[in-house]
Amino acid sequence: MDWSWLLVLVCPLMMVFMMVFGMKGHGHGHASHSKHSKDDHEIQTQINELKMQNEELRQELQKIAK
Repeated sequence: MDWSWLLVLVCPLMMVFMMVFGMKGHGHGHASHSKHSKDDHEIQTQINELKMQNEELRQELQKIAK
């Protein structure tokens, strides 16, 4: 009995299953997008705080230098 035709059918089916399950495992959903947005917002807040601190320190140095 020749089973080579079965390989021709199994390969594409396995590829489809691997693509579907592979995409689910990488977090291709809205939850990961909202998490990144939250992280970006937190980082931007920290940057703004550091800029304010930098400006305050610059002003203090100018006062000392006078």
